[in-house]
Amino acid sequence: MIHKYKYKDRYIVLDVNSGAVHEVSELVFDILDYYNERPVEEIPALLYGKYAENDVREALADIAYLVDNGMLYTDDSQVTMDMLEGRGAVIKAMCLHVAHDCNMACKYCFGDTGAFEGARSLMSLETGKRAIDFLLEHSGARRNLEIDFFGGEPLMNFDTVKALVAYGREREKVYGKNIRFTITTNGLLLDDEKSEYINSVMDNVILSIDGRPEVNDRMRKTVNGKGTYDIITRNFQRFVEKRKGTYYVRGTFTRENLDFSEDVRHLAEMGFKNISVEPVVTDPSVDFALRDEDREAIFREYEKLTDLYLEYAKAGKRFEFFHFNVDLNQGPCVVKRVSGCGAGTEYVAVSPEGDIYPCHQFVGNRDFRLGNLYDDKFTNKMYNDFNRAHIYNKEKCRSCWAKFYCSGGCHANAYHMNGDILEPYDLGCELEKKRIECAIAIRTILADKD
Repeated sequence: MIHKYKYKDRYIVLDVNSGAVHEVSELVFDILDYYNERPVEEIPALLYGKYAENDVREALADIAYLVDNGMLYTDDSQVTMDMLEGRGAVIKAMCLHVAHDCNMACKYCFGDTGAFEGARSLMSLETGKRAIDFLLEHSGARRNLEIDFFGGEPLMNFDTVKALVAYGREREKVYGKNIRFTITTNGLLLDDEKSEYINSVMDNVILSIDGRPEVNDRMRKTVNGKGTYDIITRNFQRFVEKRKGTYYVRGTFTRENLDFSEDVRHLAEMGFKNISVEPVVTDPSVDFALRDEDREAIFREYEKLTDLYLEYAKAGKRFEFFHFNVDLNQGPCVVKRVSGCGAGTEYVAVSPEGDIYPCHQFVGNRDFRLGNLYDDKFTNKMYNDFNRAHIYNKEKCRSCWAKFYCSGGCHANAYHMNGDILEPYDLGCELEKKRIECAIAIRTILADKD
């Protein structure tokens, strides 16, 4: 399978199964409309009048060379069902909901402004310790593990966060493991003391902000209805100045800011080097939900964002945009590219009460409750459902050129929009494909400049 597209004056061809990317001439681009569909000897006549016959035959020879050397029209015979579904129930990552409470009331919050459809609560130290032990005990031979402190707003339970990091460092030695800690925060409580601690112990930090003041404050308000932009930008800039490890400022765009490339520009101009602004996924009936008719406008905006990225790169003041980080040389392993994030199999989320869910976006939905940390024994009753939710079991994914990049999309988005983790969210798929095309174009253009 191949995917071919034009980006401005460049003709780009992706070999889906090998991951090989080729920038080709218009002639080769046109030939590929017929290659593998019609006999090779008929193709020169099909292009008669636009190209000389000798040029077509030379191009056909070049294409044949790529095919013979495994760079075009490759198959996926290396992927086996045992590889996909025979990995065993090993958990390597956990989203630890240390706070089901929040000091913001964001309009698009999927977590019911922090409560996740339940009572507002904070995780106890005992429950947090049980969660860490649960991860260590269910991680099999996996050495490197991940814990994300999440909410609500985790800084509302900061003493527990600190105690759990210390506990994790003690327990990982007993098991011969290494825990990588992440924290996600809205920044309202991110003072100098917390910043210093987070910078010293957290491997990754996610800072939530939507972009321009009017955009951020329209959606991200305090519980008293006040805008948050001034406070969080001051806290975030002070934090990032001292940050030596990985971080991302992470925003959401809605129908009310379809010009979201300007929000990325705004964040880049503020000095943030690692940026993610992602499409909202929410109840289609709300006024700020993205609609199918917004698709072309969003596509154009991703192209503007591509131009912005290249503009910065040319000026030597580069920033990273999360969805444009595509590795064309190696990328993730085949299993990861086929099965995605591992929600419900390798990744779980834990509520303040110790309830275990497939991921943070299922927390609060009792139909997806896998068990509780205080149970005598844990058996993931939905393991098979999620283990089999890979791209070869999703009808829409099997024939999609982007399947090895998006890995079938988000299970939670599929369920919330279509009621089925095997039924990908259509608009999300289309936007992901556009981002991938832009990302590959960027890598192609930058490769020419290197």
